[in-house]
Amino acid sequence: MVDFIHNNKDLYGVDAICRILPIAASTYYRTLDLCENPEHRAKRDLHDLHHAEE
Repeated sequence: MVDFIHNNKDLYGVDAICRILPIAASTYYRTLDLCENPEHRAKRDLHDLHHAEE
């Protein structure tokens, strides 16, 4: 869903797409932030990721 919003935001706008789809605009922006800045993830997620890599 985030990919769809990202690919069509220039045409329709994030808020308009999020009103139709069952996703909050804040969820979209949070997902983008986490992709660009993985250090913003929750400590538990970072901990789990670290142990999964081991």
